[in-house]
Amino acid sequence: MRSRPEVMKRRKELVEHPFGTMKRGWDQGYFLMRGLEKVRTEFSLTVLAYNLRRVLNLIEMPRLIAALG
Repeated sequence: MRSRPEVMKRRKELVEHPFGTMKRGWDQGYFLMRGLEKVRTEFSLTVLAYNLRRVLNLIEMPRLIAALG
């Protein structure tokens, strides 16, 4: 990593963005549920929402509907 700091910088940009979006943009800075299983479920739902939103932003709606239909 020391010999190629640009790799770490790029990785941080890619990995940290979804968590920052969920935490700050969606006000998910803390978990509402308690217990590991419930927290995992809550986090999974948040990630699912993030991924669905990302798909909708990347693929045009008519193309998505055609692919599903």
